[in-house]
Amino acid sequence: MPADNTPDSNPLLSDTPLPRFDAIRPEHVEGAITRLIAEQRARVAQIEGLAPPSFATVVEPLEELHHRLGKVWSPVGHLNAVMNSEPLRAAYNACLPLLSEYHTDLAQSERLYRAYAQIAEHEGPQLDAVQRQVIEHALRDFRLAGVALDSGRKARFKAVMMELSRLSAKFEEQVLDATNAWSHHVTDRGALAGINEGILEQAERRAREQERSGWLFGLDQPTYVAVVTDAESPALRRAFYEAWSTRASDRGPSAGRFDNTQVMEDILRLRHEAARLLDFPSFAEYALANRMARSVPEVTEFLRALVRAAKPAGEAELAELTRFAGRSLDSWDITYYSERLQQSRYAVSQEELREYLPLPRVLDGLFEVAEKLFDVRIRERSGVSLWHPDARYFEVQTSGGEAIASFYLDAYARPHKRSGAWMDDCIGRKTLGGRTVLPVAYLVCNSLPPSGDRPALLTHDDVVTLFHEFGHGLHHMLTRVGYPSLAGINGVAWDAVELPSQFMENYAWQSEVLNRISAHVRTGEPIPADKQRQLIATRSFQAGLATLRQVEFALFDMRLHAEYDPARGGRVYEILREVRRDVAVVPIPDWNRYPHNFGHIFAGGYAAGYYSYKWAEVLAADAFTAFLEQGSFDHATARRFLDNILARGGSRDALEAFVEFRGRKPDVTALLRLYGIAA
Repeated sequence: MPADNTPDSNPLLSDTPLPRFDAIRPEHVEGAITRLIAEQRARVAQIEGLAPPSFATVVEPLEELHHRLGKVWSPVGHLNAVMNSEPLRAAYNACLPLLSEYHTDLAQSERLYRAYAQIAEHEGPQLDAVQRQVIEHALRDFRLAGVALDSGRKARFKAVMMELSRLSAKFEEQVLDATNAWSHHVTDRGALAGINEGILEQAERRAREQERSGWLFGLDQPTYVAVVTDAESPALRRAFYEAWSTRASDRGPSAGRFDNTQVMEDILRLRHEAARLLDFPSFAEYALANRMARSVPEVTEFLRALVRAAKPAGEAELAELTRFAGRSLDSWDITYYSERLQQSRYAVSQEELREYLPLPRVLDGLFEVAEKLFDVRIRERSGVSLWHPDARYFEVQTSGGEAIASFYLDAYARPHKRSGAWMDDCIGRKTLGGRTVLPVAYLVCNSLPPSGDRPALLTHDDVVTLFHEFGHGLHHMLTRVGYPSLAGINGVAWDAVELPSQFMENYAWQSEVLNRISAHVRTGEPIPADKQRQLIATRSFQAGLATLRQVEFALFDMRLHAEYDPARGGRVYEILREVRRDVAVVPIPDWNRYPHNFGHIFAGGYAAGYYSYKWAEVLAADAFTAFLEQGSFDHATARRFLDNILARGGSRDALEAFVEFRGRKPDVTALLRLYGIAA
């Protein structure tokens, strides 16, 4: 092996507790993954030959291998998302087929499948409940990977999986490239009326850096949201809306340049083929094989019930908004006039709240919430290798000071960083062979960065997003499961994985918490009590429209994957028009192309699963109601939530875990009541 593919010289292969981000280079990636996969294939061959198989000789070594590969690959995927570059992208893409082939070969190994089945039969009664769940999940996953297929169909399934991994990466890359390629230059200060000073300062600085006059705007998420929310100029709002909603498509300012049309078609075709190879009628039914929801009709009826509850409210909200604006509204007007109506009704605005929500104060308050609920301490640590000056590192400790987990925070938008917000697994928890490896998470947001001597100032929407992602982080970090395949969010039914994140959002709306997360950037005063009341009242503002929008996305996703017909293709916009006709009340221009940049379902893990947001929102609202019944920080309730939900990972069926916490099955009434929508 070349020198840079040895553990001593390749930072990806070094056995350090945390990734050596300062040392990782694109040229390290392919060599490290190639070497590691070769080593793991040799070890798997040894494990396959063991007789008789046992949990200790087969299952635990494979759990070790999965954990090791995840630890090496995780920083590569992370850097590709937050510090994207052409060399890194090329290295990342070169490894995708290697990883896909390896994972599929492993999942299609008949010898391993028989070994797990023998362990379940002969050793099962002696195993504990978590160990039995490891076996059950593995046997299910073997079947879903085509272990029982004949050699020809098995090979085709593997080829499909490899191509899907390539296409998903390409989809995401083209959205990022389209986002980075667009800019908008303004020289007339009057055209920028309404936009907050932080956004303007950033645009002015960008223009100076390129030796241009005026203001140069990018299409990063904070800028886009600020313009469509607050810019008084309809022309400016339309320019940003069109650029954002047509990214990576055949329409808009970059029409055809980064077009995802064929990528979407290929992804849908291959997903359907994979499902049919396994004798599922559609990819949607295949995806639901390991979810709480068991069938497409169950999901669609759940979503249509939400439409029936929310549509009358949504229609009334749009009619009210139109009257308020005094004219018919285009899509790029909705957010602007909604913000104005909200201000007129509640005397509070997102931009006004920025002054009260500096990130340092918000973090202090967020950490205090976690500390009070789950009896932990969170402390920032220095001297850790980071990938960018914006990034920070924190340790989670018991109340006695013992480290139990840690996380990185990368909070600000910048070029070559994927838009949106997410939590990802840096290192999973593992307790094997008498040694415990503590979990480490990535928390990523795209907030407006600091400016001059001012800290980063958040909108309340930004705060809710931060609480949401931290909820995912707690799920990953507070797990007590020692087997990596079930630790944290691993092994959790996908339609339950949003429960902790949406649960945590509720605390961003509590007056007690608002007092702790707010401090005016000049005076240090918290948000005044009257403004807190007004802000809390906005939670149900236009809840009908918001619900319909999410249900539109979810129904579109489910139908797209349930109704694919090889003879007719994906019918992406035909299905979307039908869904909008049944669900939407807000007019959308024909040239809107949001599916072309709908990364959740074409590049993320939400294919035939976007409904999970609403499904888990029902769970989260019902769970939080249990806290409201006893007190938002009731220790006994928080202990039950920790023990039954956060700490369990995928070691127990999601519905059983919820029932154990709540004492009954989930009830949608809590969600409808929360948003003021009549059932």
